[in-house]
Amino acid sequence: MNILITGAASGIGFNTGIKLSKLGYNVFFTTEDNKQLKVLREKLKDYSNIGSFRLNLKNKEDIKLLKDFDVDVLISNAAIGVGGSILEADMNKVRDNYEVNVFSNFELIKLVLNNMLDKNKGKIIIISSMISNIPIPFLGIYASTKASISMLGQCLKKEIRLINKKVQIALVEPGIYKTGFNKVMLDNKYDNVNSKFKELRESIMNFENEILNFAASNNIDSISNKIISIIKKDELKSIYRAPLLQSILIKLYIKFIKK
Repeated sequence: MNILITGAASGIGFNTGIKLSKLGYNVFFTTEDNKQLKVLREKLKDYSNIGSFRLNLKNKEDIKLLKDFDVDVLISNAAIGVGGSILEADMNKVRDNYEVNVFSNFELIKLVLNNMLDKNKGKIIIISSMISNIPIPFLGIYASTKASISMLGQCLKKEIRLINKKVQIALVEPGIYKTGFNKVMLDNKYDNVNSKFKELRESIMNFENEILNFAASNNIDSISNKIISIIKKDELKSIYRAPLLQSILIKLYIKFIKK
């Protein structure tokens, strides 16, 4: 079985790929640029059933290279995060966040999905985020891309079910993990020294650090194991979440608080 993971240089993508390779799957790691690829290949040099190559989602030629690539499972994990006030956001950064997380992401998904439909089998696992369910100030740009991913993924799943039962789609919404990704996104919104919110900067930063330290899981095995369990299942649900405590809290929020 061939498994392709986008955004696999570190974090959830990397951890999941290593686990899958140890289970005997053929795993292909992709990363955004050649510099990252060099580092990635050094980390993977002792694994015989792992391949790696550059896949920049904004590069149409990179995506076209996958047209004839035989993929049994796609784990669509690549993403970038932009933090900051929606009011003061650089619209070029907002567009770039949507380009990577939504538009180019789904262009790749559509290409791989059509190939799966032609051979009448395959799984698409789309990595979204629990943040797609929660309106958190100063994280709305990134959260909105993930909300778009979740809605597109759920609708796509229902569409495909009308024409093919053997090609399946599932969403995975991870909670907060200490992979470094969240920290970078939280910090980059303080770049604007002239912000209208500058007087609130310290209190916002302290609150975010408290939330991150309280909620974030150091062990990303829970989400990697969840993804692996999906690959092994015959019939997939629409949405999977981990870690367990954050998953329970999100369900309660959606049921009792979200308007």
